[in-house]
Order: sequence, then structure tokens, then C-alpha cells
Amino acid sequence: MVILYHAPQSRSSRMIWLLEELETPYEIRLVTIFRPNMGTGSPDPTNPHPDKRVPAITHNGTLVAESVAIVLYLTDAFPDAGLVPAVGDTRRGEYLTWLAWYAAALEPAMVASMNGELTTSPMKQRDYDAVIKRLEGALARGPWIMGDAFSGADILIGSAINFARAAFPESAALDAYAARCKARPAMVRATELDEASGVQRTT
Repeated sequence: MVILYHAPQSRSSRMIWLLEELETPYEIRLVTIFRPNMGTGSPDPTNPHPDKRVPAITHNGTLVAESVAIVLYLTDAFPDAGLVPAVGDTRRGEYLTWLAWYAAALEPAMVASMNGELTTSPMKQRDYDAVIKRLEGALARGPWIMGDAFSGADILIGSAINFARAAFPESAALDAYAARCKARPAMVRATELDEASGVQRTT
């Protein structure tokens, strides 16, 4: 069984969405974390994450931490869910590129926007504009980031847009994409479970 170490309304919330999409048994173990934006919380000694942050999972004795690593690990571990192109599939490279792009480009641009840094840094503004152009270009080709197929990349990108919609510009394409993500049954269930304690899924 997959064990998710989770702090409500944090980056680990999207891992509940991922696990619901995978339809594999899992358990949620709540941990406390330091929340710098609120100045509350503290590291939890029971959290196996090397830095006492979230998300982290354990599966068959393996510890995996950080969102991108967990998405890659779990979509590969449960390929029957159809969230990942298999090794050797011609679209595998595109999938891996989107996962890396999320961490290297989208999240830094989102944080820069949230922190008001775009007006003071022309370079960050250029990077931000490039992120929006790439997002809208991908969504113009299909309902999901990789076209017709929903994938693990949508877990990362869709959750970021829904979490920080105000950090992105007005865009009918982004609004529609965020709505499609929120309407997925697994996302609906995950939202309901986000703050639940001691939850164990066996579906």
C-alpha cells in the first residue's frame, strides 16, 4: 500500500488527487509542517521526508519525496491507470519534459507573480510570459497538456493553476482547463479528503 504523508491544503493535496486517479489502495498519514507564509506549524518527527516537508510517500519500503518525483514514480508503478506513456513510447520524452518544465519554469514563474517580482525583474517577466505562451499553446492543441490524454503532467500543472489562479493572467483557455481538472471525479474526491484524518482508501 502507498502511504502518503500529508499536510492539509499544501503541495501534498495534489498527491491525493493522483492517488485517486490511480485507484490504488493508499493511506493518508497527517503530519505537521512549518508554513512560512503563516508563521505557524513545526516539523513533524514522524515525517520521513528528508527536510520534514510534504509531499512524501512510502511504497514497498521505498521512500519518495517531492511532487515531480512522486508523480513519475507512481504513474510508472501503476501503469494500468493510463497516466503515463510507457518506456519506449514515442511520447515518453514529451511527458518527462512537461514534468521537468513544471519544476523548472512554471512554479518559479508562478511564485514570482505571487510575490510581485514581475514588475521589478524584466527577466522574470520574460520567463513568465514564456510560461503562459507555452501553456496556452499546449491547451490549444487539446483539452489536456499532452493533447487528448490526461496524464501525470496535468496533476502538477492543473493543481498549480487551480491553487494560484490569481497568479496567472486572464485567459479563457486557462479557466476552462482549471475547470476540467476540478470536475474530474478523482479531483472531487481528493478535495473532500484533503482535510480528513486517518483516511485509508482501498478501492
